[in-house]
Amino acid sequence: MLGSTHGTLTTDFRARVEACGESPRTAVHSSAAPSADDAVAVDVSGRPLHADVPDLDRFFRPESVAVIGASDAEGRPNTGITRQLIAWAERVGARIHPVHPTRPTVFGLPCHASVADLPEQVDLAVLLVADPLPVIEELAETKVKFAVAFASGFAETGDAGAAAQDRLGAAVQRSGLRLLGPNTNLNAFEEFRDDLDGPAIALITQSGHQGRPVYTLQELGIRLSHWAPTGNEADLETSDFISYFAEQPEVGAIACYVEGLKDGRSFLLAADRAARNGVPVVAVKVGRTETGARMAASHTGKLTGADTVVDAAMRQFGVIRVDGLDELQDTAALLARARKPQADGVVVYSISGGTGAHFSDLATEAGLTLPTLSQAKQDELHQWIPEYLNVANPVDNGGHPVGDWRGRKIIDAILADPSVGVLICPITGPFPPMSDKLAQDLVDAAETSDKLICVIWGSPVGTEEAYRTTLLGSSRVATFRTFGNCITAVRAYLGHHRFTAGYRSPFEDAPRTPSPSYRKAQALMRPGQQLSEHAAKQLLRAYGIRVPREQLVTSAAAAVRAAGLVGYPVVMKASGPQLGHKTELGLVKIGLTSASQIRDAYRELTDIARYENVPLDGILVCQMVERGVEMVVGVTQDDLFGPTVTVGLGGVLVEVLHDAAVRVPPFGEDQARAMLTELRGHALLEGVRGAPPADVDALVEVVLRIQRMALELGDELSELDINPLMVLPRGQGAVALDALAICR
Repeated sequence: MLGSTHGTLTTDFRARVEACGESPRTAVHSSAAPSADDAVAVDVSGRPLHADVPDLDRFFRPESVAVIGASDAEGRPNTGITRQLIAWAERVGARIHPVHPTRPTVFGLPCHASVADLPEQVDLAVLLVADPLPVIEELAETKVKFAVAFASGFAETGDAGAAAQDRLGAAVQRSGLRLLGPNTNLNAFEEFRDDLDGPAIALITQSGHQGRPVYTLQELGIRLSHWAPTGNEADLETSDFISYFAEQPEVGAIACYVEGLKDGRSFLLAADRAARNGVPVVAVKVGRTETGARMAASHTGKLTGADTVVDAAMRQFGVIRVDGLDELQDTAALLARARKPQADGVVVYSISGGTGAHFSDLATEAGLTLPTLSQAKQDELHQWIPEYLNVANPVDNGGHPVGDWRGRKIIDAILADPSVGVLICPITGPFPPMSDKLAQDLVDAAETSDKLICVIWGSPVGTEEAYRTTLLGSSRVATFRTFGNCITAVRAYLGHHRFTAGYRSPFEDAPRTPSPSYRKAQALMRPGQQLSEHAAKQLLRAYGIRVPREQLVTSAAAAVRAAGLVGYPVVMKASGPQLGHKTELGLVKIGLTSASQIRDAYRELTDIARYENVPLDGILVCQMVERGVEMVVGVTQDDLFGPTVTVGLGGVLVEVLHDAAVRVPPFGEDQARAMLTELRGHALLEGVRGAPPADVDALVEVVLRIQRMALELGDELSELDINPLMVLPRGQGAVALDALAICR
């Protein structure tokens, strides 16, 4: 017997089983312990550089399973669950052991009174009890590898539930087993079709019902290999399953429904592993709106994170974010099955000029490239298509050629063009026999071509033979029901392959040891305080970021001397640890050109400070820098991802336009430049209305230096704001005119 020191189940446990936590559902909040590997491979702030990939083979295909709280009593919720688990165990070849304190058998199988009475060490324990905590502690003695908890009443119920969930997570860490749930369901034990070929979709959902559309793709001939319903993620989380699925040879794409991320860093490490392996991750992440975020929190009890940061982090690591479950299923299906594109060009082929023009407008607006076919290719197509029809792209065949031998000739000719990587044929409605012939020609062409063929079958009926048998029967043609889903999926497909083709993990170059700048910066930090502008600029200087010539003075006479050294004209500003927006208080004077102006400005600034009761460490006399593009560069702390770096249009525009891009360190120069191209006001850096181009290289260098600061100071730096960073004309650099820093 295993765990013989345990004896029999405790009276409390018997009561719990018999009172039955028959399968209520929940939500959890806790953090997982770092792995042994993480302790070795860490960055300068002590954060892991590689995803810890759990060995989940025995979870998905165990050799032995214990069902704690098993039942065969009619009308009991646990009875249906037990029946499904027995059927699943038979399919995967696992031995199943029911556990119940008062039942000798369950569905004819010998039933054991306690965990301690199990006849062998089991790989997986399924807990059909209201309170899984005591059972976890008992399972620890038996060296069970995995457990699943369905119970509810945890973090989603408030502070008391969150505390209970924390206790559960701590017990799991002590036990050495890995836990799925609580608040999970039976999705992991669904029956998957084994008669389907090709790369599969692996599915991860925090709400089981939201995975149903992807699961039913099997009815359309698309293979599903795994389903991980993560629930509250007290231990095993979305990131663990992404890392695991990215290593499975049968997985062609990972589809996720995410309500809240447990740990931002773990998610990025998992996404990085998937990107390095070339496995696409497609995700619906709720919480774009305040309402969505509220609902997600009430359902799973987790932080949803600032959505702009989540969105940026996903793009940064190649996660394809979609909005709807229909987009999730269509995009994941295409990415799982389509071969690597040979070109980015998309050709739209239709029997209607109106259909082709409509689809082409939408595709171009979405950023797809529709190349104009060469004159030679157009001449070739006009062998079979009347001269008066447009074949430059979109290609309009007029209808009649699809009904005979010419239809296949046209398709083959388009696919032979080296600029074409994708052929999209919108069929807005069935029109037999031409639509049947067109569908068959497209399927036959796809079998002989390495290029992607997509069809949009626009009929609302969906029972037509051409759709149900011909198109859905093809493993090579990607069939959609809407224009929008097709465009979303094709854009994701081309974008994924561009991204992974040049992908280099940013964690490879993350700093491991502190720089000399860090030691200088640490001496300037004041825990729990906001630094004065003068001190904040010293922090920037420590990291090699240029600031104006300036001096901090404490008398009018010293201010006059400083102005002579800095050089007229000058700017004078009050400097103090409690000053944020100085302009609103009248604590900035610009364009001063004489000693008398300096003395007057000094008196006025100090008088305002006394009146406003603002303590000063002095008055800054600064070089005046006028010509350039005002930008903002900053650091903030995100609840999920830690330090984040922001760049955007500066000055007053930052508050008016909110035109900014965000990245989560670490990232390289390519991502820093990508941040700039994302800005709506990017043209200002290129030079507009006669202004010279700005020194973008210098701006990128500042962003990378700020990133280094964010990584090295970690959570010591609560917030940093350089506004404005004046980016001078090309070759002249960038100057931080003002800075605010808050220490944690």
